[in-house]
Amino acid sequence: MLTRKQFELLRFINERLKEAGVPPSFDEMKDALDLRSKSGIHRLITALEERGFIRRLPNRARAIEVIKLPDSVVQGPGARRGFTPSVIEGNLGRVRTVSSEDDGNGSSGNRPVAVPMMGRIAAGTPIEAIQTKTQTINIPPDMLSASGEHFALEVRGDSMIEAGILDGDVALIRKSDGADTGDIVVALIDEEEATLKRFRRRGASIALEPANTAYEVRILPPTRVRIQGKLIGLIRRY
Repeated sequence: MLTRKQFELLRFINERLKEAGVPPSFDEMKDALDLRSKSGIHRLITALEERGFIRRLPNRARAIEVIKLPDSVVQGPGARRGFTPSVIEGNLGRVRTVSSEDDGNGSSGNRPVAVPMMGRIAAGTPIEAIQTKTQTINIPPDMLSASGEHFALEVRGDSMIEAGILDGDVALIRKSDGADTGDIVVALIDEEEATLKRFRRRGASIALEPANTAYEVRILPPTRVRIQGKLIGLIRRY
Protein backbone atom coordinates (compact mmCIF):
# COMPACT_ATOMS: atom_id res chain seq x y z
CA MET A 1 0.00 0.00 0.00
CA LEU A 2 1.08 3.57 -0.68
CA THR A 3 0.84 6.52 1.64
CA ARG A 4 -1.06 9.53 0.37
CA LYS A 5 2.10 11.45 -0.53
CA GLN A 6 3.61 8.44 -2.32
CA PHE A 7 0.38 8.07 -4.28
CA GLU A 8 0.33 11.78 -5.21
CA LEU A 9 3.94 11.73 -6.38
CA LEU A 10 3.46 8.60 -8.48
CA ARG A 11 0.41 10.15 -10.10
CA PHE A 12 2.25 13.41 -10.78
CA ILE A 13 5.24 11.65 -12.36
CA ASN A 14 2.97 9.50 -14.52
CA GLU A 15 0.95 12.49 -15.75
CA ARG A 16 4.08 14.50 -16.56
CA LEU A 17 5.54 11.56 -18.51
CA LYS A 18 2.36 11.29 -20.56
CA GLU A 19 2.18 15.05 -21.19
CA ALA A 20 5.83 15.95 -21.81
CA GLY A 21 7.62 12.64 -22.35
CA VAL A 22 10.08 13.40 -19.55
CA PRO A 23 9.69 13.11 -15.78
CA PRO A 24 9.47 16.25 -13.63
CA SER A 25 12.50 17.66 -11.85
CA PHE A 26 12.89 17.29 -8.08
CA ASP A 27 12.05 20.99 -7.72
CA GLU A 28 8.83 20.49 -9.68
CA MET A 29 7.95 17.46 -7.55
CA LYS A 30 8.63 19.42 -4.36
CA ASP A 31 6.40 22.29 -5.49
CA ALA A 32 3.63 20.00 -6.74
CA LEU A 33 3.44 18.18 -3.39
CA ASP A 34 4.00 21.39 -1.39
CA LEU A 35 6.98 19.95 0.49
CA ARG A 36 9.59 22.06 2.21
CA SER A 37 12.71 20.28 0.96
CA LYS A 38 13.99 17.89 -1.67
CA SER A 39 14.88 15.36 1.01
CA GLY A 40 11.20 14.51 1.33
CA ILE A 41 11.06 13.82 -2.42
CA HIS A 42 14.13 11.60 -2.17
CA ARG A 43 12.40 9.52 0.53
CA LEU A 44 9.23 9.21 -1.53
CA ILE A 45 11.12 8.26 -4.70
CA THR A 46 13.07 5.60 -2.79
CA ALA A 47 9.86 4.20 -1.29
CA LEU A 48 8.17 4.01 -4.71
CA GLU A 49 11.22 2.27 -6.18
CA GLU A 50 11.39 -0.24 -3.32
CA ARG A 51 7.69 -1.05 -3.81
CA GLY A 52 8.19 -1.66 -7.53
CA PHE A 53 6.13 1.25 -8.87
CA ILE A 54 8.99 3.13 -10.55
CA ARG A 55 12.51 2.47 -11.77
CA ARG A 56 15.37 4.96 -11.88
CA LEU A 57 17.48 4.46 -14.99
CA PRO A 58 21.25 4.56 -14.34
CA ASN A 59 23.62 7.15 -15.82
CA ARG A 60 20.80 9.42 -16.95
CA ALA A 61 19.65 12.59 -15.24
CA ARG A 62 15.94 12.84 -14.38
CA ALA A 63 15.39 9.33 -15.76
CA ILE A 64 12.41 7.73 -14.04
CA GLU A 65 10.18 5.07 -15.53
CA VAL A 66 6.74 4.24 -14.16
CA ILE A 67 6.44 0.44 -14.04
CA LYS A 68 2.93 0.12 -12.63
CA LEU A 69 0.13 2.07 -10.99
CA PRO A 70 -2.15 1.10 -8.09
CA ASP A 71 -5.37 -0.61 -9.09
CA SER A 72 -7.36 2.33 -7.74
CA VAL A 73 -5.91 4.79 -10.27
CA VAL A 74 -8.40 5.56 -13.03
CA GLN A 75 -6.69 5.79 -16.40
CA GLY A 76 -7.81 7.73 -19.44
CA PRO A 77 -8.95 11.30 -20.17
CA GLY A 78 -11.38 11.30 -17.25
CA ALA A 79 -8.62 11.08 -14.66
CA ARG A 80 -8.29 14.42 -12.95
CA ARG A 81 -5.05 16.19 -12.13
CA GLY A 82 -3.96 16.57 -8.56
CA PHE A 83 -5.89 13.49 -7.41
CA THR A 84 -5.76 12.88 -3.67
CA PRO A 85 -6.96 9.51 -2.33
CA SER A 86 -9.60 9.72 0.36
CA VAL A 87 -8.84 8.30 3.77
CA ILE A 88 -12.41 7.02 4.10
CA GLU A 89 -14.12 5.26 1.21
CA GLY A 90 -17.88 5.59 0.84
CA ASN A 91 -19.90 4.83 3.96
CA LEU A 92 -17.45 2.38 5.51
CA GLY A 93 -17.34 2.82 9.24
CA ARG A 94 -20.68 4.62 9.42
CA VAL A 95 -23.13 3.35 12.06
CA ARG A 96 -26.44 2.29 10.54
CA THR A 97 -29.58 3.99 11.73
CA VAL A 98 -32.32 1.60 12.79
CA SER A 99 -35.23 2.03 10.38
CA SER A 100 -38.94 1.46 10.71
CA GLU A 101 -38.55 -1.69 8.62
CA ASP A 102 -36.56 -3.44 11.33
CA ASP A 103 -38.27 -6.20 13.25
CA GLY A 104 -38.86 -3.96 16.27
CA ASN A 105 -36.46 -5.63 18.68
CA GLY A 106 -33.49 -3.48 17.74
CA SER A 107 -31.49 -6.41 16.37
CA SER A 108 -30.36 -4.62 13.21
CA GLY A 109 -28.87 -1.86 15.32
CA ASN A 110 -26.56 -4.42 16.93
CA ARG A 111 -25.01 -5.65 13.70
CA PRO A 112 -21.22 -5.15 13.53
CA VAL A 113 -20.02 -2.18 11.51
CA ALA A 114 -17.32 -2.70 8.86
CA VAL A 115 -14.58 -0.19 9.68
CA PRO A 116 -11.65 0.32 7.27
CA MET A 117 -8.17 -0.44 8.60
CA MET A 118 -5.90 2.30 7.28
CA GLY A 119 -2.42 1.09 8.25
CA ARG A 120 -0.33 2.22 11.22
CA ILE A 121 -0.15 5.34 13.35
CA ALA A 122 2.88 6.41 15.36
CA ALA A 123 2.59 6.82 19.12
CA GLY A 124 6.23 7.85 19.14
CA THR A 125 8.30 9.30 16.33
CA PRO A 126 5.92 10.35 13.51
CA ILE A 127 5.76 8.04 10.51
CA GLU A 128 3.99 8.03 7.18
CA ALA A 129 0.83 6.28 8.29
CA ILE A 130 -2.45 7.14 6.64
CA GLN A 131 -2.88 4.90 3.62
CA THR A 132 -5.54 3.54 1.37
CA LYS A 133 -7.74 0.88 2.93
CA THR A 134 -5.92 -2.41 3.58
CA GLN A 135 -8.82 -4.39 5.07
CA THR A 136 -11.93 -3.95 7.19
CA ILE A 137 -12.60 -5.03 10.75
CA ASN A 138 -16.03 -5.59 12.29
CA ILE A 139 -16.73 -3.36 15.28
CA PRO A 140 -19.78 -3.46 17.60
CA PRO A 141 -21.80 -0.28 16.94
CA ASP A 142 -21.81 0.72 20.60
CA MET A 143 -18.02 1.21 20.38
CA LEU A 144 -18.48 3.86 17.68
CA SER A 145 -20.00 7.32 17.62
CA ALA A 146 -23.66 7.44 16.65
CA SER A 147 -22.86 9.52 13.57
CA GLY A 148 -19.94 10.27 11.30
CA GLU A 149 -17.33 8.08 9.60
CA HIS A 150 -14.76 5.92 11.34
CA PHE A 151 -11.47 4.22 10.57
CA ALA A 152 -8.93 2.17 12.49
CA LEU A 153 -5.15 2.34 12.82
CA GLU A 154 -2.61 0.03 14.43
CA VAL A 155 -0.62 1.86 17.11
CA ARG A 156 3.15 1.72 16.91
CA GLY A 157 5.30 3.08 19.75
CA ASP A 158 5.00 3.94 23.43
CA SER A 159 4.57 7.71 23.58
CA MET A 160 0.94 7.43 24.78
CA ILE A 161 1.32 4.68 27.40
CA GLU A 162 0.32 6.94 30.30
CA ALA A 163 -2.99 7.49 28.51
CA GLY A 164 -3.46 3.70 28.37
CA ILE A 165 -2.55 3.41 24.68
CA LEU A 166 -0.03 0.62 24.08
CA ASP A 167 2.07 -0.58 21.17
CA GLY A 168 -0.03 -2.98 19.08
CA ASP A 169 -3.41 -1.56 20.10
CA VAL A 170 -5.94 -0.82 17.37
CA ALA A 171 -7.12 2.79 17.65
CA LEU A 172 -10.70 3.55 16.60
CA ILE A 173 -10.88 7.02 15.08
CA ARG A 174 -13.88 9.19 14.23
CA LYS A 175 -13.04 11.23 11.14
CA SER A 176 -12.84 14.96 11.95
CA ASP A 177 -10.89 17.97 10.78
CA GLY A 178 -11.15 19.79 14.11
CA ALA A 179 -10.34 19.09 17.76
CA ASP A 180 -10.83 20.52 21.22
CA THR A 181 -8.06 20.97 23.76
CA GLY A 182 -7.42 17.66 25.50
CA ASP A 183 -8.62 15.45 22.63
CA ILE A 184 -6.35 12.62 21.49
CA VAL A 185 -6.10 13.04 17.73
CA VAL A 186 -4.59 11.74 14.54
CA ALA A 187 -2.46 14.69 13.42
CA LEU A 188 -0.83 14.97 10.01
CA ILE A 189 2.34 17.07 10.13
CA ASP A 190 3.58 18.85 6.99
CA GLU A 191 1.28 16.56 4.95
CA GLU A 192 3.91 13.82 5.40
CA GLU A 193 3.93 12.38 8.91
CA ALA A 194 1.06 11.12 11.03
CA THR A 195 1.07 10.74 14.79
CA LEU A 196 -1.32 10.01 17.65
CA LYS A 197 -1.04 12.72 20.32
CA ARG A 198 -3.05 14.85 22.72
CA PHE A 199 -4.10 18.13 21.12
CA ARG A 200 -3.78 21.49 22.88
CA ARG A 201 -3.75 25.11 21.75
CA ARG A 202 -0.94 27.31 23.04
CA GLY A 203 -1.63 30.86 21.94
CA ALA A 204 -1.40 30.90 18.16
CA SER A 205 0.40 27.52 18.09
CA ILE A 206 -0.66 23.89 18.40
CA ALA A 207 0.91 21.54 20.93
CA LEU A 208 0.98 17.81 20.24
CA GLU A 209 1.59 16.25 23.64
CA PRO A 210 2.80 12.70 24.32
CA ALA A 211 1.67 10.76 27.40
CA ASN A 212 5.19 9.59 28.22
CA THR A 213 7.85 11.78 29.81
CA ALA A 214 10.50 10.21 27.57
CA TYR A 215 9.08 12.19 24.64
CA GLU A 216 8.99 15.93 24.06
CA VAL A 217 5.95 18.07 23.29
CA ARG A 218 5.94 19.34 19.72
CA ILE A 219 4.88 22.98 19.28
CA LEU A 220 3.89 23.76 15.69
CA PRO A 221 2.09 26.52 13.77
CA PRO A 222 -1.45 25.59 12.65
CA THR A 223 -0.34 25.69 9.02
CA ARG A 224 1.81 22.60 9.61
CA VAL A 225 -0.83 20.48 11.36
CA ARG A 226 -3.96 18.93 9.90
CA ILE A 227 -6.34 17.00 12.15
CA GLN A 228 -7.72 13.84 10.57
CA GLY A 229 -9.72 12.36 13.41
CA LYS A 230 -10.32 11.90 17.15
CA LEU A 231 -9.67 8.78 19.19
CA ILE A 232 -12.93 7.22 20.43
CA GLY A 233 -11.82 3.73 21.47
CA LEU A 234 -9.18 1.01 21.55
CA ILE A 235 -9.06 -2.69 20.74
CA ARG A 236 -6.38 -4.74 22.48
CA ARG A 237 -5.36 -8.33 21.92
CA TYR A 238 -3.92 -10.34 24.82
